[in-house]
Amino acid sequence: MPMELVNEGGKVVISDEVVKVVAGSAALDCYGLVGMASRKLKDGIAEILRRENLGRGVEVRRENDSLHLDLYIIVSYGTKISEVAHNIQVKVKYVLNEIVGLHVDHVNIFVQGVRVSR
Repeated sequence: MPMELVNEGGKVVISDEVVKVVAGSAALDCYGLVGMASRKLKDGIAEILRRENLGRGVEVRRENDSLHLDLYIIVSYGTKISEVAHNIQVKVKYVLNEIVGLHVDHVNIFVQGVRVSR
């Protein structure tokens, strides 16, 4: 179900897929994030999504007038997971609130794995 923003110029309709891609792109700018993960684990292993599939790592839910996002991520080994998650929450909320114009109430982070760099 697309979201509608009404302003003095008319109506803007934003699909859930756009919100997912914008949120995933904003999250990728954060230090310590290796990539977005698929929402479902295959044999207990998280799959890193490529840039063109960012939306598969984000779930958008609307409850009444509030917007809730669930992001499924893979973090880099050696980073503080709570800090990485907090930075992603702040960045995604900022981008969607200030740049897109959507009010986001909750950004939930689900860490699906840790990637050890070689």
